Amino acid sequence: MTLADGTYRLGPSTGRLLIRTSRAGLGRRAGHDLTIEATRWSGEAVVAVADPDGSSVSVTVETGSLEVREGTGGLKALTDADRAEIKRTLEGSALLHTAEHPTITFRSTRITGTPQSFEITGELTIKARIHPVTVHGKSNDDRLLHGWATVTQSTWGIKPYTAFLGALRLADEIRVEFDVTGLEPVDGAG
Repeated sequence: MTLADGTYRLGPSTGRLLIRTSRAGLGRRAGHDLTIEATRWSGEAVVAVADPDGSSVSVTVETGSLEVREGTGGLKALTDADRAEIKRTLEGSALLHTAEHPTITFRSTRITGTPQSFEITGELTIKARIHPVTVHGKSNDDRLLHGWATVTQSTWGIKPYTAFLGALRLADEIRVEFDVTGLEPVDGAG
C-alpha cells in the first residue's frame, strides 16, 4: 500500500501508539524498561504527497487508556500486580492526573520531507501545558509509516517515577513511537 493524497482517520484499527521508558539511578537494575500502549486514541491525517507543507496531523490520546504491555530488564519478571500498580501510578496526580487531564493532544504545525523520510513539527499538550515536539518518520516495505519522538517529561510538569528513595527512577526522556499499518479514508477521501 502506498501513501496517497487524502484525509484519513487514525486510531487503534490503523496502527499502534507506544511509549517506551528507560531506567536511571543506582538502583536501575531492580526496575524495568516499560513499553506502554495507548489503547484508545484517534486522529486525522491530511496527506498531500507532493506538498508536505499542505499536510497535517492531529492525534488525541485518552490518558486513562495507557496499558503496560512489556517490562524488560529488572531483577524479577513484571507481574500483573506490578502492571496494575504502574497503571495506578500513571493515572495519579504525580504523573498524568487523568481525572483532571483526560487527554493528551498533538497538532502538527509543519511537515517536511517525503513519505519515505519526514519530520512533523507540532504542539504536544499534556496536563494543559503546550510545548513543541518534532516527530521523525519514515516509510518502508514492512510498515506503511513508522515514527518516533523524544519527550522530556519534566517539560510538561511530570516528575519521573522514583522508588527506593530515588535510587531507582525512570529517565526523564521517554520515546513515543507509532506504527501506521493501514489507512481509513474519511468519507469521500482517498
